[in-house]
Amino acid sequence: MVTNQLVLADYNLLRWIPLIPLLAVVCNLFWGRALGKKFAGALACAAVGASFALALYVFWQLPSNGIFRDSIYTWIDSGSFRVNLSFQVDALTAVMLLIVTGIGFLIHIYSLGYMEHDEGMVRFFIYLNLFIFFMLTLVMGDNLLILFVGWEGVGLCSYLLIGFWYHDSNNAIAGNKAFIVNRIGDFGFILGIFLLVTELGRQGIWTLDFLELQKHASMLSPASIGVITLLLFVGATGKSAQLPLFVWLPDAMAGPTPVSALIHAATMVTAGVYMTARLHFLFVLAPSTLSLIAWIGAATAFFAATIALTQNDIKKVLAYSTVSQLGYMFIAVGVGAFSAAIFHLFTHAFFKACLFLGSGSVIHALDGQQDMRKMGGLKAHMPQTYWTYVVATLAIAGAPLTAGFFSKDLILWQAFSHGATALWGIGLITAGMTAFYMFRQLFMVFHGECRANDHAKAHLHESPAVMTLPLMILAFGSIFTGWLGAPEYLWGNRWDLWLRPVFGAAEAHEGSVGTEVIVTLLTLAVVAVGIYFAYAKYGRAGTEVEQRAGAGGLLYRLSLNKYYVDEIYDHVFVRPFTAISDFFARFIDPWVIDGTVNGVAAVTRGSSQVWRGLQTGNVQHYAAGLLVGTLALLAYYSGQS
Repeated sequence: MVTNQLVLADYNLLRWIPLIPLLAVVCNLFWGRALGKKFAGALACAAVGASFALALYVFWQLPSNGIFRDSIYTWIDSGSFRVNLSFQVDALTAVMLLIVTGIGFLIHIYSLGYMEHDEGMVRFFIYLNLFIFFMLTLVMGDNLLILFVGWEGVGLCSYLLIGFWYHDSNNAIAGNKAFIVNRIGDFGFILGIFLLVTELGRQGIWTLDFLELQKHASMLSPASIGVITLLLFVGATGKSAQLPLFVWLPDAMAGPTPVSALIHAATMVTAGVYMTARLHFLFVLAPSTLSLIAWIGAATAFFAATIALTQNDIKKVLAYSTVSQLGYMFIAVGVGAFSAAIFHLFTHAFFKACLFLGSGSVIHALDGQQDMRKMGGLKAHMPQTYWTYVVATLAIAGAPLTAGFFSKDLILWQAFSHGATALWGIGLITAGMTAFYMFRQLFMVFHGECRANDHAKAHLHESPAVMTLPLMILAFGSIFTGWLGAPEYLWGNRWDLWLRPVFGAAEAHEGSVGTEVIVTLLTLAVVAVGIYFAYAKYGRAGTEVEQRAGAGGLLYRLSLNKYYVDEIYDHVFVRPFTAISDFFARFIDPWVIDGTVNGVAAVTRGSSQVWRGLQTGNVQHYAAGLLVGTLALLAYYSGQS
């Protein structure tokens, strides 16, 4: 691992990257309603745009082997333990900054059109800006505690945005589900932080600063570091929707589509991947944890892809696709290819945001319809949406020279070259399924005859420019961002060079160029087969194709019903805990807890009644009492003598 990074002097500009969106939150919170929806939306967009401009400037100024740091003040100072409120930007953070602010800015612009007629538009942009603030805090914090503040903040904003249309009980339930499931993962995450502090503290090192942790990580015992990394990964499984804590993400599609694009495609769900990459110096010391991460990632990628094969909700297909692609990222983490994981995170942000926003454009045109069986034939009516969707679909499928081709191929090659042939095989099969379900969606939505109702057909139209322009920019990125990580046998991998000061060159696992080309061609062949089957089944068939597919066997029904995972969780976890909670609410709380409190109060009140009877306020009674007491004492001492 390379650790020759140069920490530069304080760079006070950094604090303004997260603070500007926060200031916009404050302005819209107090004056947004008075100034109107359009002003609130413009202010929110301008704030994120300004943060993006600052992020670009910092990226341009950052030396390839340098770190910018901005220390604001000392937050915690207790003995030897100190935590500063400070931000840092290195090569890894710079990538995340460009994703969060750049794609976040495009999604904000898109939201101006998508949410134009929503009465809660001001509240929506307050939540959206607040999310950007917390996400920037997460990626810019120079220690684990600041990262955890951002981590919890994006969880809160996710809850608010998923349940944005809270008048629909299903949306409120989806928001609660996301919040609760993430809390399960966060419990493990915070235990990992506590254990890390404790174990290093025993060695006299009281710090959560990333550079200091990297410097002293070797002081941890193998057993301790294994437990710590496992607990930290539990947090990642919740935030990045891995087995078994993935169930919140598909339901999160209840929120407005820009929320799906921002939180559940480009930023929040990748927080777990970012955290493991940021703490790579811990995970590389725990090979057993890395192996577990790789296998959970592979299982998640395959499992979610099999569910996406049969879903009919346009956003649910993309949701399970996100879970699957996150699995790919954790395969890369598990084999130690952290740079490859971040590369796929980067490219995935472009094509998945483009797909989600494209689906939003379709939903907008069809007056809220999300069932793909009631779409079709939209190509002629929505050409700009269609062609951007085609580009993004090609990218996620891994078509040659697209962003997804380079990033996914790099992960599969890293798995293969590290000797993890089983993981590579699972990833290869999943790549074929990805191509199938994405082109199935493309054909069902845009090709064939239009299956929408007459009212929707009469109002079909292309989305306004404020929505289609972000789609075009994202489609452009869905192709050309991948060229940064092209293999050495083409024009060289500039991505690895950029991130090498963070991760070092240890992950590079060279093999022969011929072998790498064969692996790539095999991947392309599997992808081509997936596209062909999608075309054969959905590209040429008529409007009855999905009805015929519905007659499938057991595997089809299992996939369509998502393997009944939610139902299993409901019976195994939700209902028993609800029953226990009900028991506590009906018996333990009123009879034990309240009974104890009320009993103490009753005893106190009863004893006070006795003493109150003696406190009559009559001086003669007090004098008589004093006389009786005095006589009693005299009698007692006379008897003793």
